[in-house]
Amino acid sequence: MAKYPTPHIKATPEDFGKTVLMPGDPLRSKFIAENFFTDAKLVNNVRGVQGYTGTYKGTKVSVMASGMGMPSIGIYSYELYNFFDIPNIMRIGSAGSIKDDVNLMDIVMAMGASTDTNFIRQFNLPGTFAPIADYTMLSTAIKAADKVGANYHVGNVFSTDIFYDADNTTNTKMADMGCLCVEMETAALYMNAAKAGKRALGIFTVSDHILKGQGLSPEERQTSFTQMMEIALETAVELDKIS
Repeated sequence: MAKYPTPHIKATPEDFGKTVLMPGDPLRSKFIAENFFTDAKLVNNVRGVQGYTGTYKGTKVSVMASGMGMPSIGIYSYELYNFFDIPNIMRIGSAGSIKDDVNLMDIVMAMGASTDTNFIRQFNLPGTFAPIADYTMLSTAIKAADKVGANYHVGNVFSTDIFYDADNTTNTKMADMGCLCVEMETAALYMNAAKAGKRALGIFTVSDHILKGQGLSPEERQTSFTQMMEIALETAVELDKIS
């Protein structure tokens, strides 16, 4: 087994809290550290993928970017789970709604993550594997969402490898199967968590409504998802008590 620091994370296990929040954007990682953490410390900056550790309500918590797509979060979550022994990873990011009643700025929690990725091939499984969230993390996050008064939805999401899809019917087909939104990382995170015996959860703020042609600006995506961040941090505090 490889030893830390890894090629992508220049840190030690002691540099991280029990829960690592993973936005896709390094600047969102920096925003969370500067606006929610006490005594935030930069613990990783390899390839500009910023990772910070600080305290939130007295609990040691970390946030580190995952980059875009399942290959990227696959690398970072694998290293955190297997080399740094992190028990909990929460993806916090943006998603595009594919349901009429899932609106801009709503919160979506991914109970499951349907996917078109080939990431699963490496496990050589004999059937079809269903990537799902850790129940403890999910139920804790739901309680946190109720506490902050969020408008949220819990269900299946669609994790795709394709941003610019040549088949414009894909999202509609996934919506017909009950998927609430589309994003690009969670299925790989859930697979890595399952293989490592660790916890994972994806929480999203709806930044685009694909059916209605609505969307937030890049600046809004980076800095306005505070309710999602609060839910994730409150969840991390509770998880620290049981991990």
